[in-house]
Amino acid sequence: MTVQDSPTIASGIGTVGNIELARPRASAAKARPIRRLPVQKDWPTWALLATQVGILLGGIAFWEIGARSGWIDSFFWSQPSAIANTMVIFFTAGDAWTDIGFTFRSTIIGFLIGTSVGSLFGLSFWWSRNYAAIVQPYIICFESIPKLALAPLIVLVFGIGLPSKVAIACALTLVVSTLTTYAGVKALDGDGEKLFYSLGATRMQVFRKLVVPSCLPWIISVLRVNIGLALTGAIVGEFIASQHGLGRAILYAGQTYDIALVWVAVLVLSTLAVIMYATVSWLEGVLRKGVRL
Repeated sequence: MTVQDSPTIASGIGTVGNIELARPRASAAKARPIRRLPVQKDWPTWALLATQVGILLGGIAFWEIGARSGWIDSFFWSQPSAIANTMVIFFTAGDAWTDIGFTFRSTIIGFLIGTSVGSLFGLSFWWSRNYAAIVQPYIICFESIPKLALAPLIVLVFGIGLPSKVAIACALTLVVSTLTTYAGVKALDGDGEKLFYSLGATRMQVFRKLVVPSCLPWIISVLRVNIGLALTGAIVGEFIASQHGLGRAILYAGQTYDIALVWVAVLVLSTLAVIMYATVSWLEGVLRKGVRL
């Protein structure tokens, strides 16, 4: 081997060394785990329902066992078996359907009147900014007043019958609908309004064709809130003074220390609230499809 060949050999050795040094790096890079986003697998519907029912039945069983063994004071908390017996008596020999119908009527009537009048009141602010500026402080002031504190006065004025419960439900829902609809009026597209006027539309046509359809999503969005407020107003009115209603049944049971009857009335009231809330949610979905949100 000549001297001239030594640089070539040296370069070859260096190249082989570089390749050998590079191999561990490549293998190390290949060995790194690939990071993937965590994927949460949703349970099927039957599994969710089974878990919910299992938790409910487990809680009832624990309550019954605790009451029978003395861990839970059955005088203050009652027990599921006594509640079941009281529920049978409440629906067979009591005034269950009368009380349910009374509370349902007062809630629905108050909900419809409060939502309708409040929405119309909020839409009326579009007609005059001066009118809106004058009336708005009074509405905000009325909103800040705890309406439940006015319930005794309302009962004195309207009596212990259905009108007082409807009035309290209206007082709770009217202001919410008014302020929500007024927010929709303030969010109205000014360019669209100018376009309507440029095409020769009258003020009433702009109101019917632009203002009302634009505010409908705002009105619809408050329905589920108002049904809960209306039910609250009806129950509070029944607490104060009433001849019928689930609120009266709860108050009577509490005064006579009939805890089982309290639980029965609360369960019936909760079922009624869920049914009305689900119905209003379904109605909201139908209306949203109608206005093409």
